[in-house]
Amino acid sequence: MKILYAASDQHIPGTTGGSVHVMAVAEGLARLGHEMHVMVTPGGPFPTGDVRWIALPPPARRKELRWVNTGAVRTLAQQIRPAVIIERYYNFGGEGIRAAADIGALAVLEVNAPVVDYPGSPKRMLDRALLFEPMRRWREHLCASSDLIVTPNPAILPADTPSSKIVQLEWGADTDRFRPDSGGAVPFDRPADTVAVFSGAFRNWHGAIHIVTALRELRARGRHDIGAVLIGDGPELTRVREAARALDGVIFTGALPHDRMPACLAACDFGVAPFDPETHPALSLGFYWSPLKIFEYMASGLPVVAPAIDRIPKLIGHNSEGLLYDTAIPTSLPHAFEALTDAVLRNRLGRAARDRVVRDYSWAAHCRALDAAITDALHARAYGVSSRRTDAH
Repeated sequence: MKILYAASDQHIPGTTGGSVHVMAVAEGLARLGHEMHVMVTPGGPFPTGDVRWIALPPPARRKELRWVNTGAVRTLAQQIRPAVIIERYYNFGGEGIRAAADIGALAVLEVNAPVVDYPGSPKRMLDRALLFEPMRRWREHLCASSDLIVTPNPAILPADTPSSKIVQLEWGADTDRFRPDSGGAVPFDRPADTVAVFSGAFRNWHGAIHIVTALRELRARGRHDIGAVLIGDGPELTRVREAARALDGVIFTGALPHDRMPACLAACDFGVAPFDPETHPALSLGFYWSPLKIFEYMASGLPVVAPAIDRIPKLIGHNSEGLLYDTAIPTSLPHAFEALTDAVLRNRLGRAARDRVVRDYSWAAHCRALDAAITDALHARAYGVSSRRTDAH
């Protein structure tokens, strides 16, 4: 079937989680036989393949102005006549959901960030100052107008969202590309006998600073056999670099194209996802993230070190696919690093992590479940019956 995918604030190709997500879903649905038309911001030459990429960046490339493209999206929808329109949710979006209503297409909303406001949100205070709370009303209207809402955590949706329209899915990893044996040139030499890796956008809640703190603690105890490779860029990078000054065994690569990541991860020994929810007020709603880094570490056969908070123990079994640490105990993270100098333990956890992600968290599994949900909803609409949704994970 024809599917139009509205994600114009995401760069393709790109290095962010959003870019990876959009590309993976578009290509995954195309492999299942769908004719995919995807509206994005060009981040360079579009990838070749079956997906029909459409350059439609927001005005001035400001994602806050995505809604200005509403008319252009409607015109495209009228020309393409898709059976389904998927929109990647954003506060100032809605152009895909509107176009679906205009042409009678099935409206699918991907929700990766909270629709509801967290306590103390500046956006919420501004909305209330406007008396009629237009932003809240608009977000709730988008959810009410959608036929399906795809999200890793229903807690970030309006409380009155019918469970029948919620498709609860984790995001994923490309398990064909991310493998323990992925080869290729990497932009670093191994800095120690055992190498931890972090990949991310260096935002404060990603917690990269905790890796440096753990290594400094290990150095103070005479452990120089554990190093780290930190991949990515973002607002916290300068602070993390400064914290690592004069610390041996730490390498910063900067941002890398996503197609270089499989070889980089395979060249390391374990992955670290030291999330710090207390530094990000929106996470007071719960850890709604479905972290790509965790799934890509697992696909690469790496044990994962992460905090034992909220949903994370459901994604990573402690001493099964990785090691979870207690954020209230300062020595817990460096002790996890020390434990993973044991190659036998690393291999056992890494094999289990790979098996788990192939089974539960691949993009292929995500797209199969999404395809089934869409087919079910279209069938229900055609025959005038209620669709029945179940959680995929």
